[in-house]
Amino acid sequence: MDEKLLEIKNLKTSFRIEDDYYAAVDDVSLTVNENEVLAIVGESGCGKSALAFSLMRLHNRAKIEGDILYKGEDITEYSKGQINKLRGDEMSMIFQDPLTALNPLMEIGDQIGEVLLLHNKTLSKTKRKAKAISLLEKVGIARPEQVYEQFPHELSGGMRQRVVIAIAIANDPEVLIADEPTTALDATIQSQILDLLNELKEDMNAGIILITHDLGVVAEMADRVAVMYAGQIVEVADVHSLFGNPQHPYTRSLLSSVPNAESVGSKLHVIQGIVPSLQKLPRTGCRFRSRIPWIDESAHEENPKLHEISPGHFVRCTCYKEFFFPDEKEEDQHHGVS
Repeated sequence: MDEKLLEIKNLKTSFRIEDDYYAAVDDVSLTVNENEVLAIVGESGCGKSALAFSLMRLHNRAKIEGDILYKGEDITEYSKGQINKLRGDEMSMIFQDPLTALNPLMEIGDQIGEVLLLHNKTLSKTKRKAKAISLLEKVGIARPEQVYEQFPHELSGGMRQRVVIAIAIANDPEVLIADEPTTALDATIQSQILDLLNELKEDMNAGIILITHDLGVVAEMADRVAVMYAGQIVEVADVHSLFGNPQHPYTRSLLSSVPNAESVGSKLHVIQGIVPSLQKLPRTGCRFRSRIPWIDESAHEENPKLHEISPGHFVRCTCYKEFFFPDEKEEDQHHGVS
């Protein structure tokens, strides 16, 4: 059995707005094993990136409660020095916007070399350069010696993303968090980046947390999937169960709103409303209920919990048992089914 690398227990990340704190990540519990891709999927504003930044301890002004156990040690108790030693070494992150993640005034080689030196003070300049060029080669950059001496603005979006990945894997991390790693890349480059991440997982035996709103990327990359809505995990399952037998109304709505071969000529489902703002987020009851108003209030739990409906498959709230799409009901009535 693969080793458990990261265990998140009842994590709550709150941000201060005026005089109160509001939780953007609310009571999240997850595990990440070695040689596994755990995808966290959901709409923009659901708390995915807030969760990623919490795991890397990158929030300056947030209040973080709960436990983040890396190999059994709670890193929420770490000092600044301890977390700096861990971050970029054993735990690393691929940021979604390479242009802001890279320093525009530093050559690419110096940026990779800086990460190497930070975690290995004895590495000579010659060895750092050789390692940086080797990393650029590893992430599929042609003419790595030339790119080593270039600045970020001289590279294409896809090449900058590869550089960000090279920096993230420079010290062979055991946990790699990829926050929307293919955003704003064209389909060809996106496919190459995903292939690269797959290769890296096999090479490093790492646990990868893949944060995305793209269900196509999830289907291609993930071993397990956690669906996030309004700061909470609403469904967790292995990738085959999630796509083959989705249960939570939000998961089913997401999957039904994505075009595929079967949906040609039919109307796609549109999820009503938007993710509420932090201040307006309902803190009791099912958080998705306002977006499925045709489901009776009695179907929802007052205090929704994650229920294990089959081994490894968890769903929040009992409303999944009574959920249907309005057009399905209309279709049934049209065909005389009551």
